[in-house]
Amino acid sequence: MAAVALANGLNANLLRSWVGKSSGAVNGPRVIGPSEEFIALPLATEPEPAGIADIHIELRRGATTITVSWPAQAAGDCAAWLRDWLR
Repeated sequence: MAAVALANGLNANLLRSWVGKSSGAVNGPRVIGPSEEFIALPLATEPEPAGIADIHIELRRGATTITVSWPAQAAGDCAAWLRDWLR
């Protein structure tokens, strides 16, 4: 389950919670049939209003802190970079 969560950019605990809620059982996940396949849908991006501030991200690992500033107009690029960096 952890590998499925990681491959889809989800937190494993969140995925376990969803599986538990959908199965209605505490002792194991429900088997999903072919008619209930996961279908990834593209996310529609909305134009950003003028005057949005830059994106600021603070990353900490041990005693090291890195602060990244990214233009809000390139939020999609920022999300892709952060997703790749966190892998």
